[in-house]
Amino acid sequence: MKEFDVVVVGGGPAGYVAAIRGAQLGAKVALIEKTRIGGTCLNRGCIPTKALYASYKALASARKAGKFGIYLKDIAFDIKKTVARKDEVVNKLVSGVEQLLKGSAVESFDGSASFETPNQVKVAKRDGQTEIITAKKIILATGSEPAMIPAFNIDRKNIITSTELLNITEVPASLLIIGGGVMGCEFANIFSEFGSKVTIIELLPTILSMEDKQVSRVILKTFKDKGIDVLTEATVENVEVTENGVKTLLKDGREFITDKVMVSIGRSFNSQGLGLEKIAVNTEKGRIVVNDKMETNVKDIYAAGDVIGGMLLAHVASAEGSIAVKNALGKNETMDYSCVPAGIFTDPEIASVGLREKDAKEKGIDVKIGRFPYAASGKALCMGEEQGFVQILADPGTDKVLGCSIVGAHATDLIGEAAIAIKTGAKTKDIAETIHAHPTLPEIVMEAAEDVHGLSVHKIGRKR
Repeated sequence: MKEFDVVVVGGGPAGYVAAIRGAQLGAKVALIEKTRIGGTCLNRGCIPTKALYASYKALASARKAGKFGIYLKDIAFDIKKTVARKDEVVNKLVSGVEQLLKGSAVESFDGSASFETPNQVKVAKRDGQTEIITAKKIILATGSEPAMIPAFNIDRKNIITSTELLNITEVPASLLIIGGGVMGCEFANIFSEFGSKVTIIELLPTILSMEDKQVSRVILKTFKDKGIDVLTEATVENVEVTENGVKTLLKDGREFITDKVMVSIGRSFNSQGLGLEKIAVNTEKGRIVVNDKMETNVKDIYAAGDVIGGMLLAHVASAEGSIAVKNALGKNETMDYSCVPAGIFTDPEIASVGLREKDAKEKGIDVKIGRFPYAASGKALCMGEEQGFVQILADPGTDKVLGCSIVGAHATDLIGEAAIAIKTGAKTKDIAETIHAHPTLPEIVMEAAEDVHGLSVHKIGRKR
């Protein structure tokens, strides 16, 4: 029987980071993965969607080239080649992680894991064999999957999830998306450009409800301009395949017939089949319950990533995995969720970190706000990217940066400056008084910081 210091179950962003970090700290580590290294992020989420987004950007840029004095004839789009390129990107990154694990002397097991005892795990290998391994510490990082609702009759052919849409070989003439969250809006944006007539059905009063209203309004306007129909406060009663296509019935009686329906209503946690009940690990609605040290209620067992719920983001999962393995190896670190940047790859992009304006209002937190529009940025105008703004929230007493929301070109790249400011306790004056290169988009962040104090040079009408 093989013995390890740490066994990690799950090879996604939480799992493989935990495994490599543990090896770096001198531990003998094993990693168990039942499908493919990289988890949802690398194989069915972050990376493949951004590869499709890159194809979207290339196609959209080609179609807008005339405004830059460039005239292209016979612009063609091939979804099969687009998907093939996506697969190439994914395969290259998966191979890279596999090499990192090998280079770190992490022993990998291909198969499903389940507990025999709190320190023993049975591996049901893909070749049908089983093996029991022992560990001083075990980290569960089994991730999540798209949520399934029986009334939606998901058949993975016509009524699909994001997983199937990523591998589609023919662009549907019409696509209805149930759910106006991050994934729903990203796919709506992409497939509208690819040629689908897209409709979004959202239960809540607005799409992207986690963002400030002024942010989601920019995306709503963009979707309207693209011909994407958005129905809010709408409840889906049933979805079924008919002779004429997929029929979606709403509670108010409205019906839609489309070629495909994508269900994007959240995630379910992969905590089943691990034998958690055998060793009495606490779960709540499917998620594994942990404290801020990533410890479960059972000694020497930790969990990290999507399977613990909370912020279902790959970079959060990686941070949790790192905290989990450090504590498993004797350190005493806690997870800090106060400064987590999040990005949404619509067009324009959205990014935020820290406190949002709507959250400040709901919690009664007094803030000072600075805002600067892309339309007043020389670089944005040169790029033809005038939509959007940067908004910074600051503490009125200390001037420390509390939050930042960005909607506009390269928002997901720009948010890093605000994240560092929050993490280091920087003030808006620190950003404002830092010389930013010209002409660049980061100047918009600088001007927003200046505007907190009414000192933005390129904005009229604000006085101290």
